[in-house]
Amino acid sequence: MKLMEIGLRRAQGPDGALSASKYSYIGGFDCTSNVLAGKLYGIPVRGTIAHSFIMSFTSLEEVQPRVSLLPLAGGEPVDLPALAKSLLQRVCELLQTPPEKTNRGELAAFVSYAISFPHDFQGLLDTYCVRRSGLPNFCAVALALHQLGYRAVGVRLDSGDLAQQSKEIRRVFRACGAHFQVPWFETIPIAVSNDISEQSLEEFSREGSEIDMIGVGTNLVTCPLQPSLGCVYKLVEVNGSPHMKLTEDEEKMTIPGIKTIYRLYDAAGHPFMDLMALEEEPLPSAGQELAIRVLGRLGETSKVVPTTVEPLHRTYFRDGQVRGGSAFWCWCVLLPCWVKEQGRVLESWQ
Repeated sequence: MKLMEIGLRRAQGPDGALSASKYSYIGGFDCTSNVLAGKLYGIPVRGTIAHSFIMSFTSLEEVQPRVSLLPLAGGEPVDLPALAKSLLQRVCELLQTPPEKTNRGELAAFVSYAISFPHDFQGLLDTYCVRRSGLPNFCAVALALHQLGYRAVGVRLDSGDLAQQSKEIRRVFRACGAHFQVPWFETIPIAVSNDISEQSLEEFSREGSEIDMIGVGTNLVTCPLQPSLGCVYKLVEVNGSPHMKLTEDEEKMTIPGIKTIYRLYDAAGHPFMDLMALEEEPLPSAGQELAIRVLGRLGETSKVVPTTVEPLHRTYFRDGQVRGGSAFWCWCVLLPCWVKEQGRVLESWQ
């Protein structure tokens, strides 16, 4: 089993990320996701597809302009999307999975990645559903690449019961390898991540698994007495189309659409709630009764009446232009910030 250090975004201190990568490698880790550490120290660098990349696709028609791939041995270019789509039907028949349950945006993302990196194709399987979508889509694209002489390098899981899922995935790989007569298919490496801790490793050992590589981040590079900020970038809209991440862990599911935030105050002037609403929804007013749902208890509805409403969301850059305040102040005081896909807006939270 191999170990990959993936803690750069959670590392603490100005040199925390590089130090973690360097000393993890010295301590026995096999590779790092830290590209700078790879450049400075010669540590092998590895990485995987992001959920945001997979969520940015909706159909095979978006795999443009390069939709064909040259066989490794040479010859005429092959229409990889069409080949993967035809193989998906056969994979679904083998796995007894309805083809319509697979996410075609996910298939498009896998195909697009395979065209760009045919020697290093890998799949992140749990953006929507591992069993019904991620696994069949990956197998279809990996088998399509095989017909052109390439070999997939692995898959990654990032939610759910990692040990149990790894066993199910290995069974599917073996079945596909036997059915399609591709012997190497059953040995495709399975990598896992998702806040791996010492307890996680003990569970893998106790339950048994088919895991080949473990990506360890937060619990490796941070000090428990100085907690890290566990925020993550998620894609919620592309070109006006809302996108939603489904996953094996309910708390990691996202709410689609561009949001804005309001702070609600009571009659004594005390803040009692931060309200998240869609950007196009009307601004809540003081004295207005609001029907709200609490995250984690979305089946329940409560009503509140704020005395004061304070918008917390500010846009400082749009389309490359400063829209308000000082750009220097925005960068230095309001970090962290991120680029939102819709309109390429650089936003910050106050």
